[in-house]
Amino acid sequence: MARMVSPGSFVTPDPAFWRGRRVLLTGHTGFKGAWLAFCLNKMGAQVTGLALPPETSPHLFGALKVETLVQSRFGDIRDLAVVKGAVHACQPEIVLHLAAQALVRASYRDPVATLASNVMGTAHVLDALRGVPGVRVALMVTTDKVYKNLERLTPYPETAELGGVDPYSASKAAAELVISSYRASFLAAQGVTVAVARAGNVIGGGDWSEDRLLPDAVRAWQSGAKLQIRRPDAMRPWQHVLEPLFAYLYLAQQAYHFPGLGEAWNFGPDDAASVRDVVEMARQAYGRGDVAYAAQISGPHEAGLLALDASKARSELGIRPRWNLQRSVARTMQWYRDFEAGQLATDLCERDLQAYLNAPY
Repeated sequence: MARMVSPGSFVTPDPAFWRGRRVLLTGHTGFKGAWLAFCLNKMGAQVTGLALPPETSPHLFGALKVETLVQSRFGDIRDLAVVKGAVHACQPEIVLHLAAQALVRASYRDPVATLASNVMGTAHVLDALRGVPGVRVALMVTTDKVYKNLERLTPYPETAELGGVDPYSASKAAAELVISSYRASFLAAQGVTVAVARAGNVIGGGDWSEDRLLPDAVRAWQSGAKLQIRRPDAMRPWQHVLEPLFAYLYLAQQAYHFPGLGEAWNFGPDDAASVRDVVEMARQAYGRGDVAYAAQISGPHEAGLLALDASKARSELGIRPRWNLQRSVARTMQWYRDFEAGQLATDLCERDLQAYLNAPY
C-alpha cells in the first residue's frame, strides 16, 4: 500500500468517519482505555466499553467520568458469555481490544490469570465476532514485548521472531498466534479486517498503575519518599499515550477501507531511552524528588534492551511521532502537578489533546 500523505504532515483520524460509528472498546477502565474512550467521545463515536472495574485509586476512568461517555459494561473477558453479550448489545462495526493483564511483574505473581486474560480473553473477543454482521475491523492491541528479546538495541521489525521469557510477554506472543489463526480460519472470509498493534512503553497523565515508572515517581515525590529504581540502564521505546492511541484510530479507520492492512504494525518512537534518562527528565519537569538507583539488578527477569522499528507505519500509513521524549515527559509531569493542585482531569486531558493536535510539523 502506497504512502497516503506527504512526508512533512501528520495523519489524524477523521472525526467524520468516527461520528456515529459503533465501537466496542475492551479495557475502557484502564489508563489507555480511558484516554481512548475520551478521544472517541470527542469524535462522536457510539462506544460500548467492556472491562473489569478499575483497579487503582485514583483512576482515570473515574476522573474523566468515562461512564458518562460510553455505554459501560463491567465484565471479565475470561468469560465468553460476557464477551458475546457485549458484542450482541453493541453490534460493533469496529472492535478495539485493549483489555489485558498488562504488567510484567504481576504476571510473575499470577501467570495463570495472565495467560487466561491475554490468551483466552483474546480468543473470546475474536470468537464472539464470528457470524456477527456488520463487523468490519478488529484491532487487537498486544505489546512491543512480543518479540524474542535478544538483549540488543537493534530495533525489532514486525517480521522479527516472537517469543517471551516472562509470563506477560509469553502470553502476548501466544495471543498473536490466536489472532493469526482466527483471522485466517474465520474472520477474513467474513469480511473482518483483523490488525495487530504493537506499541512501545506509554507515559501520560492519569496513569496510577503499579510498577510503572512515572506513576511510581509521582507517588514517591508527592509523599516526600525516595523513588527506588531497580533497572536504571534498561532501554525502552517511550512515547506519550496519545501517540499509539491516534495510531490505533488511524489504522482502524484505514483498515475499514483497505483489508490489506490486516497485519501487524509497530507504533513507537525513533529511538529508545534509558530508565535513568526518563527519570532525570521527569525530576527536572516535576521540580523536586529524590531518586535511588540500584547498583545491581534485582527481582525477576525483565528485558533489559528493547527498541522498535516503526518504519513500516511511517512509510505505509504516514504515522510518525508528534512529540519527542522530553516534551512527552514534561507534559506528563505537568498533568500530575496540576491534578494534584486541584485541576480537573477532563480539562487536563483536553489541554493535552489540543496541544497534541496542534503540534508543529
